[in-house]
Amino acid sequence: MEISTIKERISNVLTSILEHSNFEMHDELTAKDVDGWDSLSHMMIITKIEEEFGIRFKLRELNKLKNMGALVSLVQSKA
Repeated sequence: MEISTIKERISNVLTSILEHSNFEMHDELTAKDVDGWDSLSHMMIITKIEEEFGIRFKLRELNKLKNMGALVSLVQSKA
């Protein structure tokens, strides 16, 4: 799956969970850069991404994620 498609689908997930699109999707994006992205919404985002792509993350994979670029790479490796 192409990275641009993955980024677009993840962006749609963020927009639907956070109920806004006041962020710019880029590889260095982190939760602290986005209004409303707290621990509860983080769990909802991860769950929705798993559903969206039909994949499952392992806890150790999630713990290693540093930014959006790492998440996109992880999704690409599993999709």
